[in-house]
Amino acid sequence: MNFLAHLYLSGADPEIMVGNFMGDFVKGRVGDAYPPRLRDGIVLHRRIDTFAQHNPLFQQSRQRLATRYGLYRGVLVDLFYDHFLALEWGEWSDEPLVVWLARIRLVVEGHRSCLPERLQGFVAVLFDDLIPSYREVGGIGRALERMSRRVRRPNPLAGGEEELVRHYEGLGDDFRRFLPEAREFVTAFLAGDAGTDS
Repeated sequence: MNFLAHLYLSGADPEIMVGNFMGDFVKGRVGDAYPPRLRDGIVLHRRIDTFAQHNPLFQQSRQRLATRYGLYRGVLVDLFYDHFLALEWGEWSDEPLVVWLARIRLVVEGHRSCLPERLQGFVAVLFDDLIPSYREVGGIGRALERMSRRVRRPNPLAGGEEELVRHYEGLGDDFRRFLPEAREFVTAFLAGDAGTDS
């Protein structure tokens, strides 16, 4: 769950941002359950995920990781990319990360009533602890440990930060080439494709 990248790619519209933020917690057709721009943000989240899954650079990152992680390789790459974004934030934004996170949290908190119940209780942990910790490999490790406990079936996520360390340079290179492509994709989507359900 790469919350940082999704928030970063959302643009300036608060409702688009909140919809994108909550995308992993909304299943099935979006329909009319949410206001139009919030719905557009949920759809954007899904489109970003689809874009990443088919992007050659993202696929290259997945292939770098040990095959024993199977389908979880995509989950690992998501989180590893959030690590590089947090670590190199100054390369991608003029606003300091701590200032940006405080501002975005206010936006999210202002739409708390729209958030799925499971996500409402996660907001403080996410903004106070998880995302700030992504700058450190140990923070990624703690996030993966937490995630592994939340997945009901047995999974290899705990300890997955070892793959980040093992392939650090290559994954970083993939990320730095991937993010501009993702930004370009989102800009095009928001300019002309928003509003189509997914």
